[in-house]
Amino acid sequence: MILFHNIIKTIIIPGIAFVSFSHFLIQLFGQTIPNVFLSFFKEVSVIVIMGVVFLFAFSWLLRAFPHNHRKNYSLICFDVFGKETILDGLRTKFKTNDVAWSFMKEYKKNYPLYNFALVTDFSNSEKKTIIQYI
Repeated sequence: MILFHNIIKTIIIPGIAFVSFSHFLIQLFGQTIPNVFLSFFKEVSVIVIMGVVFLFAFSWLLRAFPHNHRKNYSLICFDVFGKETILDGLRTKFKTNDVAWSFMKEYKKNYPLYNFALVTDFSNSEKKTIIQYI
């Protein structure tokens, strides 16, 4: 009986304690801690993805809406010597860049000896700014 009691004291009780502690560590490091971190990183990844989506949508909306461009464009004619001249009967004031560019190309075909500049004036500048020149 004493032998059996010594075996229980020295082998079985520490063995059961070791197995239960090992089971606790396996449960802790195998499931509990990884599940906490995985749920945290799943939530963080959702937040990061949604942030990127909203940032993309905001930048797309900024580019999609029309911006305030200059509303007044004018054409300046230059002769062969580079001096500014006025040709009678030519339209020189425009509201949009595309229309002014179209007229400027047509005028260049009709008056090949003249050069034309598409200009606009900025509010903070004393001189006119040349946008296109042919």
